[in-house]
Amino acid sequence: MALFGDPFRRFILGPTVYRTSPGSTALLDWVESPTAHIFKINVPGYSKEEVKVQVEDGNILVIRAEGGKEETSQEKEKDVVWHVAERRSLGKGDFSREIELPEDVKVDQIKAQVENGVLTVVVPKDTTPKSSKVRNIHVTSKL
Repeated sequence: MALFGDPFRRFILGPTVYRTSPGSTALLDWVESPTAHIFKINVPGYSKEEVKVQVEDGNILVIRAEGGKEETSQEKEKDVVWHVAERRSLGKGDFSREIELPEDVKVDQIKAQVENGVLTVVVPKDTTPKSSKVRNIHVTSKL
């Protein structure tokens, strides 16, 4: 866990860090176009009110889903016997994903939509040219 707070994590893990909660079934696709980063995440059984999308610490996209997958009245009955339970998760089915966004994005223009069990998050790129990050240091013979 300390590795994610380490400023040198990019040398070890590469430019993109993303984490998922244990047991999460929230599968992720990340596509980059010339104008945006597009994330598609499976969120079956969750409504748009149960899915939260936030940007934390300036560049960490956090996706959480809470609730969902409520038991039906038939599932609550004492006489019901389950033989196979592959479609339902254990517990409430909560999950979270954390994705470190690249530096070239407009976090104030992120849009998200849930449709047919898929959350789509569009993160527009900042296409304006950046000033050079090179800073020349004057060299002298004495400090």
